[in-house]
Amino acid sequence: MHELPATRHSLLIRLHDPQDEQAWREFLEIYEPLVHRLARRRGFQSADADDLCQEVFRSAAGAIERWRTNPDRGSFRAWLFLIARNTMINAFKKKLRRPLAMGDTQFALLLESQPAAPDEGLALVESEYQWGVFHWAADQVRSEFRETTWRAFWRTSVDGEKAQRVAAELGISAGAVYIARSRVMARLKQKIEQVEGREL
Repeated sequence: MHELPATRHSLLIRLHDPQDEQAWREFLEIYEPLVHRLARRRGFQSADADDLCQEVFRSAAGAIERWRTNPDRGSFRAWLFLIARNTMINAFKKKLRRPLAMGDTQFALLLESQPAAPDEGLALVESEYQWGVFHWAADQVRSEFRETTWRAFWRTSVDGEKAQRVAAELGISAGAVYIARSRVMARLKQKIEQVEGREL
């Protein structure tokens, strides 16, 4: 999969309207899994990561009016990552102020609370974002294809299996596998371009 473009400008403009439920739903479909995975990678339990997501998006909703497309301020994803990182750090600080539960150690909490280096953090956000958008688009278009077509695409493009092996197991030609992969990739690219736009 080629590098995915960034959040489209029109979606970000629509987020300025808190009543635009469709824009916020689309935004959350794309970004909530990303923030949740980031929290899990930083050591949050699943329920805590859910709570953290709510806090991050509450903060983002309150600050979206102040966010501008100023190149000096960086991309929208970098801004959202900063909110997520700060929310995680605040959550760890709160946990440090509480009495420790069985199995907790202050050393582990201190290690986990340290923010990633900016480049490392942004690279992680970018990687998670691309993976999340790909899966979102895949969920959106899967029903448009026959099961054999989808499996030929998924097993060769995502799982990395050889086309000849997949063709033999699915009872189709290797050429049919390549055609299936091409058709699904083209549709995925189209779907991703519908929700994405110029770099923000």
